[in-house]
Amino acid sequence: MAKSEWSFKSAVELSAALAAKKVSAVELTQDAIDRIERHDGKINAICVRDFDRALDAAREADAALARGERKPLLGLPMTVKESYNIAGLPTTWGNPAHKDFIAREDALPVTRVKDAGTIVLGKTNVPLALADWQSYNDIYGTTNNPYDLGRTPGGSSGGSSAALAAGYGPLSIGSDIGGSLRVPAFHCGVYAHKPTFDLLPSRGHTPPPAPALAYERDLAVIGPMARSAGDLSLLLDVMAGPDPLDNGKAYRLELPAARHGSLKEFRVLVIDSDPVLPTDTAVRGSINTLADNLAKAGVRIDRSSPLLPDFAASSRLYMRMLLSFLAASFSPEFYAGAAAAAATLPASNNSLQAERLRGIALSHRDWLLARGGRTRLRAQWHELFKSFDAVICPVMPTPAYPHDHSPDQEQRRILIDGTAHVYTDQLVWPGIATLPGLPATAIPTGFAPDGLPVGVQIVGPWLEDRTPLKLAELIEREFGGFVPPKMFGD
Repeated sequence: MAKSEWSFKSAVELSAALAAKKVSAVELTQDAIDRIERHDGKINAICVRDFDRALDAAREADAALARGERKPLLGLPMTVKESYNIAGLPTTWGNPAHKDFIAREDALPVTRVKDAGTIVLGKTNVPLALADWQSYNDIYGTTNNPYDLGRTPGGSSGGSSAALAAGYGPLSIGSDIGGSLRVPAFHCGVYAHKPTFDLLPSRGHTPPPAPALAYERDLAVIGPMARSAGDLSLLLDVMAGPDPLDNGKAYRLELPAARHGSLKEFRVLVIDSDPVLPTDTAVRGSINTLADNLAKAGVRIDRSSPLLPDFAASSRLYMRMLLSFLAASFSPEFYAGAAAAAATLPASNNSLQAERLRGIALSHRDWLLARGGRTRLRAQWHELFKSFDAVICPVMPTPAYPHDHSPDQEQRRILIDGTAHVYTDQLVWPGIATLPGLPATAIPTGFAPDGLPVGVQIVGPWLEDRTPLKLAELIEREFGGFVPPKMFGD
């Protein structure tokens, strides 16, 4: 069966086609279902299928379109990360202990995309507890990268990135605390946006069996994923707005407009590597090519700045604060062992591994001191963005690597230009935006010599999400973006 002409179109293009009656919502939904049934035996991106309800929703969307109704996502099929509650479907976070947990109501972000007219095809695969850049678990198995089935699609939103790359609808939603939106986008050649911290309410993006309340989650965000930069803003706007159950918390409803509307107006700081964790030849080369192209297009490019916060110091701080947050869910036995090990660390050991271990056992007093350090870091970024509009930097140090499911992530290694590095040290590049809570848009920039996707993240100023999103759109328009995987282009 040949692909339809709609399989890899953007959400914006498909919305226009639906409005012009060139295609129906049922046709788009059936095309995505056909692609899943044809290809997902190899990729394994869709772990929970909801095709009957999707087709019912598509018929309702077509009826609404016929009545002249217009909604931002009306008639568009999409996928949702497994970690979001969807009424009547399992939510497990990859944990076999919760394989029979069925959500009773939709997560608030799911309600909003449905209210905007979208059609949910099903849920996408994740790693156990969303805690890896590989998407595998004992319930649903392993998700493969559509550009090389022997490699990771990224994580923890790896099922969503693989689904987008394979043509299973133009949109998906994921989450991010250690790069879980941006890393899979990078590894699968698609787009994702990590919003400013606390911009989007996430009620119902909840590990079972916890109730779907408006929890405070330090560092963690939810966000949109797509095959086109413009679609990110479409989905972001639908997901935005205050949670009525969040005690009146005032989420920002109106984000400032992008600082500029054309490439030649932008001032961009470009970082291609750092001694804390170097990038490989393919990643550096892609960043440098992009920087050269942007300079030719009139963008003011700087390759260094004394205003950039100290990457080593902020990376160590991020490790402590991240693991302090995550450790709340560790078993008492694991926590006790980690705390005992942290107590034996010499003060002179300031490796990233040591900081992660210290973070697990961080006292509340020390966490408050760390939070003070983060406040100073945010002030440094604020000063930087008086001179620059965006920072372009790596998402990860290498393209997608082969599956490695060895249980202790601290013992895994990745190769960067032939040199082994600690697997979990890769946190530093996503952390550059996560720790200060800044918006960051992941975009594809091409391919490594072996055919694997590469890309960058565009970090923007606090609450100025529309600036990196706009720069992503301009780059896509000028230099191109997503390219379908050859083995699943049919």
